[in-house]
Amino acid sequence: MTRLAVTRALRSIPRATILSRPPQFPRTPSFRNRAPPSLANYNTRNLSVTTRRLSDDEDERKWSTPLAKQLAEAITATGPVPLASFMRMCLTGDIGGYYTGAIEKSEQNRDQFGVKGDFVTSPEISQVFGELCGLWYVTEWLAQGRPSKGVELIEVGPGRGTLMDDMLRTIQNFPEMAKSIDAVYMVEASPQLRMAQKNLLCGEDAAMSESKVGYHSHCKYGDIPIVWTETIKSIPYDPEKTPFIMAHEFFDALPIHAFQLVQVPPTEPAPPSSIATITTSGPKQPRTSSTTGPILEWRELLVSPTPPFSTHTTLRTPASHNPHLTPPPDFQLTVSPSPTRHSLHLPDLSPRYRAIKSSSSPSSSSSSSSSQKPLAVLPDGTTQAGALIEICPDAFLFASDFATRIGGSPAHPKPSPRGAALILDYGPGDGSVPVNSLRGIRKHHLVSPFAEPGLTDLSADVDFTAIAEAATNASEGVEVHGPVEQAWWLEGMGGRERVEQLAKRSKGGNDEEEKDKFVKDLRRSWDRLVDRGPNGMGRIYKALAIVPENDGRRRPVGFGGDVVM
Repeated sequence: MTRLAVTRALRSIPRATILSRPPQFPRTPSFRNRAPPSLANYNTRNLSVTTRRLSDDEDERKWSTPLAKQLAEAITATGPVPLASFMRMCLTGDIGGYYTGAIEKSEQNRDQFGVKGDFVTSPEISQVFGELCGLWYVTEWLAQGRPSKGVELIEVGPGRGTLMDDMLRTIQNFPEMAKSIDAVYMVEASPQLRMAQKNLLCGEDAAMSESKVGYHSHCKYGDIPIVWTETIKSIPYDPEKTPFIMAHEFFDALPIHAFQLVQVPPTEPAPPSSIATITTSGPKQPRTSSTTGPILEWRELLVSPTPPFSTHTTLRTPASHNPHLTPPPDFQLTVSPSPTRHSLHLPDLSPRYRAIKSSSSPSSSSSSSSSQKPLAVLPDGTTQAGALIEICPDAFLFASDFATRIGGSPAHPKPSPRGAALILDYGPGDGSVPVNSLRGIRKHHLVSPFAEPGLTDLSADVDFTAIAEAATNASEGVEVHGPVEQAWWLEGMGGRERVEQLAKRSKGGNDEEEKDKFVKDLRRSWDRLVDRGPNGMGRIYKALAIVPENDGRRRPVGFGGDVVM
């Protein structure tokens, strides 16, 4: 039923929509499955040294980018910063952020995407990907009673706009749904990418106006209004709307915090003047009683400058980071000598994080084999307990927002849940917590994430289980399906049938050589999307859906469900 209905829907897409896209490179080469580093890979010196005034030699230091210099000056004034703050500045900072102008200013005729850029996403590889995404929203529209109005298409992190273009082109073949769309919202922080999206979706000559909400124009498909906002919070919550939300390779670019589990030596009673740390879950009191044995604490990994005159050799840059492609990293990770407000709060948010700490207890460590390597000792007397985790608070916020728009919440009540969110990204799909996944990508190669800030793309594995937890905690009106492997999802959506359909319709005329080349490229691109090899996109990338709660009676298409006609 599912495959037949989807195939029939795909056949309704006209021949004129066959697009030719050259072979591209995926964003995620084979550098994801790395073993967690030992603490020896971090600079474990006392962080207070970093806050000293720069010496004369350091004053003359040549930073790799203007953003690197700005970051170093800020760290010198305030001390090492959380990894999330570093990532946020590198990606969207006002001065030379990766998505906010650094590349355009330093390297003309190059952007982030495509063969000439740093990476390519699935919509750039094959038009079939975007068509199947558009078709998925059609199936949700059908399953939710074919609303005649109030539909909103929302995409976060739209890139060049290629995915939305393919989705809208596909939806036009279902006139009733196309007429139900009130507006398209594009959440985009980059002025350059915003303009590229407008040119593709509306035309280069289309006018763009500005309001308090954002920027406005009209789409070339049915004259649908398009609104660009810098944050999703700028899009109004409306209980009568049906939001269909797309997040493709968006969550991997959100800033993460990283934590190291350490054993803290026995302590003396704290003095009466000790002050509690205030967190969102309430005050966290410092330890006030003496202990006879070591206890475990999460310590945050912070970013600080590398020593002056450092080289790849002195920094021990791994060969996998292709040191010949960049200057030595300007920054490095260091272990905080004391708890931070993030280390006191974030690792306590989920039972999964707490379980990691429990399984690494000193008692269990002492009962392990005596042949274990000795734990690394930090300057303050703490020792490495071995566990590392990455947590992305921004992912919780976006997942909660998606769920609230679909299912409502006490703050934003909704008469009945409606809408859907589709998330496609890479990360573990087995419920494990991401660890040591931060990567830098430059010109299709893995590089140090701390080299050339602003010119290097940064990303980290997505914690799909954390997204699911945040969504269901935010709204009782939603349920989550997945994650499933991208190959499984694309095949379930009828993608292979669409590829063969395009191959038969291909325009080659009497030029058999041209036709054969098109078909070969088409099938090679599809094979890349569904490659289930150890580092293949079909296996590494996952799909997750947030839909209205229905006690599990209806599974979405692509997640084991059927098309509801």
